[in-house]
Amino acid sequence: MTNEKMEQRLAAALEKTAPDDVNGVLSRCEERKGTVIPMTTKKMANRKWTTLVAACLAVMLLGGGGVFYQRANAVASVVSLDVNPSIELKVNRSEKVLVCTPLNEDAKDILADMSNGADLKGAKLDVAVNAIVGSLVRNGYLDSISSAIMISVEDKDTARAEKLQRELSNTVDGVLQTSEAKAAVLTQTLTQDAGREQQARENNISTGKAALVNHVLALNSALKFDELAKLSVEELKDLAEAGAPAMPIGKAAAAYAAEQYAGTTALDSVTAEVDSELDEFPAHYEVELHTAWGEFEYLVDAYTGKVISGQKDLPSTVSARNDTVKKPSQPVSPPAQSSHPAQPSGSADIGHAKAKSIALNHAGVSENEAYDMDIELDDEDGILVYEVEFKSGNMEYDYEINAATGAILKHESELDD
Repeated sequence: MTNEKMEQRLAAALEKTAPDDVNGVLSRCEERKGTVIPMTTKKMANRKWTTLVAACLAVMLLGGGGVFYQRANAVASVVSLDVNPSIELKVNRSEKVLVCTPLNEDAKDILADMSNGADLKGAKLDVAVNAIVGSLVRNGYLDSISSAIMISVEDKDTARAEKLQRELSNTVDGVLQTSEAKAAVLTQTLTQDAGREQQARENNISTGKAALVNHVLALNSALKFDELAKLSVEELKDLAEAGAPAMPIGKAAAAYAAEQYAGTTALDSVTAEVDSELDEFPAHYEVELHTAWGEFEYLVDAYTGKVISGQKDLPSTVSARNDTVKKPSQPVSPPAQSSHPAQPSGSADIGHAKAKSIALNHAGVSENEAYDMDIELDDEDGILVYEVEFKSGNMEYDYEINAATGAILKHESELDD
């Protein structure tokens, strides 16, 4: 029914209830000099009632619009994405983003191209998540096989939370497959909890990450919430799987320990890539230093910070090697032929086992997943290298590793035909 028809019906109903006695009223009124008594005719009365009804209808419509506005802007679900960057999305019942909030400095870098999240307001949730995960991939947060992203959905409606969780998991999987990223996807649904929300606010993390930290604390109450909150989702996941025996040193400390051991802390050109392996024995961090001389891998104990393996004092080692190469050599008799190239006297040799470990770790393949392993020591233009070949799944891997330093000189992978 239109508003016009509604007004007409209401006016007609009111007309029937009001007596039509204008002449009678006039006859009962005495004429008074100097006094004017304004009278209202039937037509004027109808106009007043129509105006009143229209005003009432306007109020009703405005009230209804207010309800619609409130529903469109009411938060129905809170979705958080955590790697180390923590990003929170508040959405309405229509799964449209009301606000996107970066919860730490790393998250601000991820959302820099999206006006710090403001550009995502009004977007469909799956579109916003697609954009955020794409930025995480471009910034290198999800390119390691041991990295992980956690999707948390908080909602009073459990069924709606589980539905969103499934949809978002598929969205993230799609982005990772398209970009060939190797990260694991963790998901969880949460109910509202005031205590957990306070923990999240105090530590600048999402409620989803706060729930994961509390899970680790349940395994070892001696650990501290604020210290665990600084770890990445990858570290927290591995720590939980290992039973949370102690507080790990963290990726930044592991990278610094490796650089100290390598003697490169004063070189701004050196960068580090760190993966946590807290669920392995011994628990450790794999630190890959990218230097002007090549890539060097270090294993750092996750709880003590001690360097387990890697080339010590790189600048001195490289300088000494270069000086040896530059010195004019005296004529000598040709050495006897050997089935394996001879290692220069006094130089280090990482050995077959270490070469295999370096190749497997770089490929993200565990030893029990690899087969057809072949390792040979060879001479490439005067440099001794380990040639490591193996297969895993439907892939074939080929590595050349410096026998003295452990640096990966060349690596290839292709489908196994």
